[in-house]
Amino acid sequence: MSAWNDTLDAAGIREPALRRDYTTQRTYVAHYRRASYLAARLLLPKAVLPHVIAATAVMHHGDDLLDTGAKPQRLAAWTSWEQEIRKALDSGVSDDPLIRTLLHTTTAFPRLHEVVERYLCTATAELEFTGFATEADYQAYVDAYVLPAFMLVASLLGPEDDAEAFRAGCRVFIDGSQRLDFVNDLAEDLVEGRPGIPAQTLERFSVTVEDLAHRRESPGVQALVEHEIETARASLLAAKALPVLTSNPSGVLLEAVIDIELLTADAALARGARLLRGSVSPPMAGSLRAVLRARRTARRRR
Repeated sequence: MSAWNDTLDAAGIREPALRRDYTTQRTYVAHYRRASYLAARLLLPKAVLPHVIAATAVMHHGDDLLDTGAKPQRLAAWTSWEQEIRKALDSGVSDDPLIRTLLHTTTAFPRLHEVVERYLCTATAELEFTGFATEADYQAYVDAYVLPAFMLVASLLGPEDDAEAFRAGCRVFIDGSQRLDFVNDLAEDLVEGRPGIPAQTLERFSVTVEDLAHRRESPGVQALVEHEIETARASLLAAKALPVLTSNPSGVLLEAVIDIELLTADAALARGARLLRGSVSPPMAGSLRAVLRARRTARRRR
């Protein structure tokens, strides 16, 4: 716990109640995304880490509200949460520990205020998601929901200047990451009745939703999966080549995340049409090497 207390000190979080609030979010994020949390602990400067944890907790809490339960329940839960955040941003106070950390992090990183506003304005796109007719529909979903949610965290990792160039780079990355998630999570999404691959793309490979639902590992399905993974990989490689994403001290975390996503793409490609029966994870050894490689880079830059 002393290491965490040192981290809170480095971030200038000294008020006891606020330290407890950040510690609560740390426990939540460490449980929810342990691998990502450990990577952040190893790679981020102490002064940034608590704020990234708080933003990550906000993002995941929003995801849970938008994804859990029947649509009327989700809409009511999200509307209440959005109103709480907006009221807190206006007044500067809140009874909610998570929102209190968000307020403090927004004070420490003023650029986050605009990012939160963008996210709140478009997040309900997730409520309307039932699948995509076309590639354009998928891209609109990335712009409306996926990118604004990702920027809650990513905006804390980017350069102080050239924010729009950084956001554009994040758009390249998150396109690849979300596309990979959709093909990797096909089995789960099919159970929910909303596959993330556009109907237009399915038709191009002569694959139907029924083929996917019945787990038909046909040549068409194999070709479809390969196409989606290779398209995702192209975006991830393009993002990896963008210095604006990775050249600053906190950007090494994004560097590691991109490398781990590429490892996931390799594992998904090896599984192929069998993704209809379950998703894959990146190899642990390769992921650890990616984190350690990024840590060496971070030490050189400091």
